[in-house]
Amino acid sequence: MATKQPEDVSEDVSGDTSPESRGLVDRIRKFKPKEVFTWQVAKTLAMGQGLAALICGTAISSQYLATVFHVNTPMLQSFFNYTLLCVTYTPMLLCRTGDDNFLQIVKRRWWKYLLLGLVDVEANYAVVKAYQYTTLTSIQLLDCFVIPVLMVLSWWFLKTRYRPVHYVAICICLLGVGTMVGADLLAGRDQGSTSNILLGDGLVLLSASLYAVSNVCQEYTVKNLSRVEFLGMVGLFGTIICTIQMVILERLLFSAYALCMYTLYSCMPVVVKLSSATSVNLSLLTADIFSLFCGIFLFQYNFSVLYLVSLVVVLIGFITFNAVATPTDHAGPASSSPPTCEDGFDNPADDHMDATNQEVVVSIISEEERRGGGGREEEEEEEEERTKAKKRRASWPPTKGW
Repeated sequence: MATKQPEDVSEDVSGDTSPESRGLVDRIRKFKPKEVFTWQVAKTLAMGQGLAALICGTAISSQYLATVFHVNTPMLQSFFNYTLLCVTYTPMLLCRTGDDNFLQIVKRRWWKYLLLGLVDVEANYAVVKAYQYTTLTSIQLLDCFVIPVLMVLSWWFLKTRYRPVHYVAICICLLGVGTMVGADLLAGRDQGSTSNILLGDGLVLLSASLYAVSNVCQEYTVKNLSRVEFLGMVGLFGTIICTIQMVILERLLFSAYALCMYTLYSCMPVVVKLSSATSVNLSLLTADIFSLFCGIFLFQYNFSVLYLVSLVVVLIGFITFNAVATPTDHAGPASSSPPTCEDGFDNPADDHMDATNQEVVVSIISEEERRGGGGREEEEEEEEERTKAKKRRASWPPTKGW
């Protein structure tokens, strides 16, 4: 009996284990790396890092303008980006016919795109303007504020539901950014103005919040309406707003910044449609790290191993975030309309649904025919039984008991 008591105790202890912990242990045991490192994750990672490289290009061109040429023109830098978007994508909307033509879009949603253009323009303006008042370290840290704001907006408007693993992944990415900032402090690269740190930090937080609003609107538009519509309308209204604001403030040309921003805006909706706005912004956290690597050759920064550690940590967090899909409430606006296929290609899902419907119809017809045939056979058998019964009764002699 003494030898069996520890076994009973162990059984009781294991029996008290909560279902959540048992489920977590089961998921860990059933973990398969091939299910995490899929082609979808690899493609999203590669495209996200391409967007981060474009962000790096805008940061370097802006820093060259500020440090070498001593010029700060955030409005003009954004003006050519929006102009290129307008020239490229707005004519595509003008060539449309049917209910989604340019006139119908302007008639139904012009005020929405006007507000979206204003939000996007001022977000770009605020973050560039912040360099005049606060340090680079503060901008790098406070710019991460876009992630929590974006998650809240996605949860509220897009009905995106995050799981605990997503929060852990985001913390890992932010830890990587913190590592990068620590490397800056150790290298003595806390550069930037300190003329009005409070104002500069406030501009960064404002820019991060506006960027979050713009990204959520972008995700909803490209997934439910059209990528061309988003780029064309934002380019149109962004150009108008930038022109008005630039005439008052600036008058210089900076094509490098405009080209990077133009390519960024052209490619970002593709990546957002493939994954999500939150996933893309997590990938963009590596843009500052790329800027540091370029600064080693262009601005003679001191190299630190923590830069590499920061890059690896951010990438680990990004892969962890994308390893689990984010469920979406089907009652929300993100699923209110079926996804449309652009560029004239058919949606493979529609063909699959048509084939499935045909199979169901054929199976129903076959079942009805089988039932109909079976019914006729039963009637014939019953008629034969009745005929045989009549013959037997006619051939039987009557008895006294009858």
